[in-house]
Amino acid sequence: MMIRIETNAGLRKIRIEGEMNIYSAPELKRRLLDQLGSADKMEINLSHVSEMDSAGFQVLCLAKREAVNNGKTLHFTSHSPAVAEVMGLYNMAAYFGDTAALPRAQKKARTPRRRVKTKKTT
Repeated sequence: MMIRIETNAGLRKIRIEGEMNIYSAPELKRRLLDQLGSADKMEINLSHVSEMDSAGFQVLCLAKREAVNNGKTLHFTSHSPAVAEVMGLYNMAAYFGDTAALPRAQKKARTPRRRVKTKKTT
């Protein structure tokens, strides 16, 4: 995993490249929280994430929660297919408040079904 960081007009831009998994999660957590501590506005580009498991997903949840708790702005952008798949699996795109491009099949699967009311006979 590689993390590229740049600051432009007060916005900290971070691009994560490679795997976000149980092996990279501790380092990813440390680096994201360090960056969040020194920036009021942060954007994390996820377009180059090749793999994400639940540990990587938990780091994103932690970063979002810490940003909200500390009155900071954090957006996730350019979700890779690996990221979109996990967000869709956990049905968490709305939690992040960003427009995650979920694969079409997952969008269709998440569409709520209408319930049909039936009359009870006694």
